[in-house]
Amino acid sequence: MIICVVGMPGSGKGQIVRIFGKYGVPHVSMGDIVREEADKRGMPRTPEGMNSVSIQLRQELGDNAVAKLTVPRVKELLKTNKAVIIDGVRSLDEIQTFKDAFPEEEIIIIAVHSSPKRRFERLNRRGRSDDPRTWSEFEARDWKELKFGIGNVIALADYLIVNENHITDFRREIERLAENLRIKKRSSSSKPRF
Repeated sequence: MIICVVGMPGSGKGQIVRIFGKYGVPHVSMGDIVREEADKRGMPRTPEGMNSVSIQLRQELGDNAVAKLTVPRVKELLKTNKAVIIDGVRSLDEIQTFKDAFPEEEIIIIAVHSSPKRRFERLNRRGRSDDPRTWSEFEARDWKELKFGIGNVIALADYLIVNENHITDFRREIERLAENLRIKKRSSSSKPRF
């Protein structure tokens, strides 16, 4: 099973990754892949630098560039795991890349939604170097994500979790979803079971 997590920046994708990790599901972050590419190219991890690298990758490898770079890591993880999370999917082209690369695997899309105000607050608290520092930077990043096609992936998600309330409620929703997907929580002494 390949679980693709999609959501606008600051929506709460990382919480899904962390909780599924407690169930023994490893993940690949597409954002980390872009950050690694930025490092290789000597680009700063600023909003501008990350935007530039994202555009360069798509010009060089196509709209599904980051997915293409993600596939080998997912293949490696599937050798020893029955499920893998891919965090940060941004387009239907990327979803199709995963379907083509993994025809035997079930592909599930989980979307997480939060209001712009909440997401901006979270990104300010997170403070990663490529997070927007002003509302105008935040809006510009959102428009970039929407131009990549993230809204289409959210619209076609198999599951949608709204992350507007207390973090405990959000975590409870994620736990329920993991149970619905029949992912068994691992004990501290056992291997993950699916």
